[in-house]
Amino acid sequence: MKHLVTLLISLILIASSCAQSQSTQVGGSCEGCEAVNDYGKKTLQSIDTIHGFKTETDKIKINGTVYHKDGKTPAKDVVLYVYHTDQNGRYPTNTSSKGWEKRHGYLRTWLKTDEKGRYTFYTTRPASYPNSTVPQHIHITVKEPNVSAYYVEDFYFSDDPNITPNIVKRAKPRGGSGVITLKGNAKIKTATRDIILGLNIPNY
Repeated sequence: MKHLVTLLISLILIASSCAQSQSTQVGGSCEGCEAVNDYGKKTLQSIDTIHGFKTETDKIKINGTVYHKDGKTPAKDVVLYVYHTDQNGRYPTNTSSKGWEKRHGYLRTWLKTDEKGRYTFYTTRPASYPNSTVPQHIHITVKEPNVSAYYVEDFYFSDDPNITPNIVKRAKPRGGSGVITLKGNAKIKTATRDIILGLNIPNY
């Protein structure tokens, strides 16, 4: 029996190792990228609304298309994990927060691109960190099939007084430029950002 248990454990370890090796490691160090898997049993859609959208002001809608590295072919079934600060510049949590929500806050969502590579999320515009000149931003992590999760350039706002020329004119932004321009009426403003998988991602 002891030998049987040992054999079973060995087989499990080998299977786990093989599964990990099937996911190509790219992008370099990525602290917090594990949160891309934090959605549990939730069925992901290409459209979602982040907590607080209905009750807070400064509403925004961001959409776009995710493309393969050729920049032309839409990429379906790509998971996008986005999170950001509240309108006080903090990542809000509550007593039920667990896992990565304790660090990233509950203003977050997971999306899965549709057949045409499209995604959309509704949220409120984040603020800069308290007492800082850090530009307003929305974090985003990408998880495509058979490739390890990696981060791409944050979403930045072109009308943010704290945005820097380095961000606007970045030579090789990961996944393409994250600078967006909000348009629309006073109730909800919209912006579009397309993402190119693997663009400027190390070891891709």
